[in-house]
Amino acid sequence: MSQFPTSSVQEARRSLARRLRELRLDAGITGRELAARCDWSVAKSSRIENARTAPSDADIRAWCNACGADAHTLDLIAANRQADSMYMQWRRLQRSGMKRLQEAAAPLYEQTRLFRVYASHVVPGFLQTPGYAEALMATIAGFRGTPDDVSDAVEARMRRSRVIYEGDHRFVTLLEENVLHHRVGNAEVMASQLGSLLASMALPSMSLGIIPAAAPREQMMWPLEQFTVFDDARVHVELLAARVTVTAPSEVDLYLRAMAKLSELAVHGADARALIVRAIEALR
Repeated sequence: MSQFPTSSVQEARRSLARRLRELRLDAGITGRELAARCDWSVAKSSRIENARTAPSDADIRAWCNACGADAHTLDLIAANRQADSMYMQWRRLQRSGMKRLQEAAAPLYEQTRLFRVYASHVVPGFLQTPGYAEALMATIAGFRGTPDDVSDAVEARMRRSRVIYEGDHRFVTLLEENVLHHRVGNAEVMASQLGSLLASMALPSMSLGIIPAAAPREQMMWPLEQFTVFDDARVHVELLAARVTVTAPSEVDLYLRAMAKLSELAVHGADARALIVRAIEALR
């Protein structure tokens, strides 16, 4: 049975399943008859119709044909693929390496005016130094077994990251203090990365806050998965297995509310700089 981590994806699946069920009812046939026409089990029809199994393109073609509703096939396939894109496994995104993934995201980065970013594990990509990015991507490629195009992917990420220096872009960035101490690469790489974070605080496009590890969490916000909000309209959530895209307004609002709560825990300016300097000193 397919599992989807957000209600946005689940609702998209349920919506598609409802449309398929309506086609069957309009055709005046039972689930058993539909299964016979499609040459598959009754259980499969039930799983698709109840959104427990995601149909393939071929399944949708067969379903529409069985219902005499071929005119709906292309629209339903498009809806199915859109639901698919909400939950995209990293192994699919990175199957040809990481360079293309960096390049594919470039247009979204260029179009976005306001980025709201929360990082709980690693420094966000647009703030990474080449050394940090290379060490991180090499670890990811090794863990996931993806093609090793790390050098090219790092160059593509650096090109994409120019948005923090060019154009009318603004970044509201929150890092958990633990990010400063999660060592990626050797001590020299980490020191360079932390020094770059200090320098980024002077950029007019950047608001950088650090959430102290000792910040009281009662009635506030617990640490969350890493996420980026693009123009308050789209969210990318980074899970171990997949990237989830959230576009439902109610769910985007949930991430915005979480960002606001997390902001209340963060320190900025001199206090944030002090935490970064302390992390640099801990490397010695």
